[in-house]
Amino acid sequence: MVELREHERKALSVLQKLGGKAPVEQLVNESKLSDAGVMRAVLALKERRLVQVSERTQTIAKLNEEGRSYTKKGLPERQMIDALTQLGGKATVRAVVQKARLDGQFVPIALGWIQKKKWAVLDSKIRTLQISGKLTEGSDEKLLGLLGKKGQVIVEDLGSDLQEAVQILKGRKLLDVDEKTSRVIELTDAGRSAVKKGIDMTTEVTQLTPELIISGKWRKVKFQKYNIEASVSRTWPGKKHPYLQFLDEVKEKLVALGFKEMTGTAVETAFFNFDVLYTPQDHPSTEPSGAYYVKSPRYGSVDAYEQIVANVRKTHENGWKTGSTGWKYKYSPRKAERLILRAHTTCLSARTLLSKSLEIPGMYFSIGRCYRPEVLDKTHLTEFNQVEGIVVDKDLTLRDLLGILEKFAIDIAGADKAKFVPDYFPFTEPSVELRAYKKGFGWIEFGGSGIFRPEVTLPLGIEVPVLAWGLGIDRLFMLKAGIEDIRQIFSSDLNWLRKQKVI
Repeated sequence: MVELREHERKALSVLQKLGGKAPVEQLVNESKLSDAGVMRAVLALKERRLVQVSERTQTIAKLNEEGRSYTKKGLPERQMIDALTQLGGKATVRAVVQKARLDGQFVPIALGWIQKKKWAVLDSKIRTLQISGKLTEGSDEKLLGLLGKKGQVIVEDLGSDLQEAVQILKGRKLLDVDEKTSRVIELTDAGRSAVKKGIDMTTEVTQLTPELIISGKWRKVKFQKYNIEASVSRTWPGKKHPYLQFLDEVKEKLVALGFKEMTGTAVETAFFNFDVLYTPQDHPSTEPSGAYYVKSPRYGSVDAYEQIVANVRKTHENGWKTGSTGWKYKYSPRKAERLILRAHTTCLSARTLLSKSLEIPGMYFSIGRCYRPEVLDKTHLTEFNQVEGIVVDKDLTLRDLLGILEKFAIDIAGADKAKFVPDYFPFTEPSVELRAYKKGFGWIEFGGSGIFRPEVTLPLGIEVPVLAWGLGIDRLFMLKAGIEDIRQIFSSDLNWLRKQKVI
């Protein structure tokens, strides 16, 4: 004889009466137990292999308020065709509408469906309707009637014609469709055998009360064991977004390596975003197709950097004393004052090199939001984050830069390997692009890097090498999290967010 608790015995007995198989909802109704009570009993019976639980996803369709109103008076086209029938089968649209007492907003809808169902022909010249076919009840009306009686239906249990009608009424915004997971409980062979042999009910106490202690009854009662391995319902506690958590981790690692953080505003002058970085004022990246320009106010001020502006101007026009020939064009101080949303965080590096608090040797980083009018796809956004870094010291070489980039890819992004491809940027020479590979994910481009050109550093008063990189940290996270579409990072996909681990 199997020994079970009261709820377990009751659930098992009811399940036997229901033929050994029933959905949870039916088990709750028949047993008169609460939902939680039934589920606790089912979990306990499942652990003892007396029942098994299967899940089935069902699509539930039910009428909304507008749909329910049509169960009484019929769809707009039915109201209109009934009025036309009463008028002898042929009449003006105006007369039919008046007879049907149909609101004006529903007239085009009714006329469209009447013709689609081939109930009548519309003469658009004289605006008359004439019945031309059988006025049979369609699958949409049959479904409407069924929902009017039952309230809701399981789409998978319907015939193919009514399933198509679900899509029609859904398209007309007359019903709501939701997915629901239904759990079915079924007796196992061991469970059927246990029921045949008989079930012994045991009464167990779940709490040790003062009354039990004072009266001494605690010696005679049986206490319920606490099963720490029992399954519990899943909960979704509040937690930091996994991407924000990743950004914090990156910051912590960079600080641990000795980097100091650079900060700045999202609105920047073209001077610091382009000119200081030896990007000519007629470069394609300075066009509205390459940057977001602020509409109001249109201009900022660079008066505090008068000498630096003069140095940059000479560098652009003739190379100044950098050893370069410059870009050989007439530099515009007015264009330099144009306000934009920063297209990269390299402008923060330029400002840091001008700062009185700059340390040489020194290592600096920033993680900031950037803005570019990109075409949205799986690897590009118009608003994205970038991790920027510079290292300032004498005797620095490209080998030092590659070592830093490789550490980023492997230690921070979790890549299996990294490689470097020659690239071009107006402000670095040599320039390299970082790419990283992860098994099952493939190669992904992270961004550019290089050593600042003398045309960048000398106008700012810096006479030692400066290693610089700007990487798409969104893509670093994509690689680490195994995400193939960058838009997923900023989506509100609760299913994905709930699965992310808290570190």
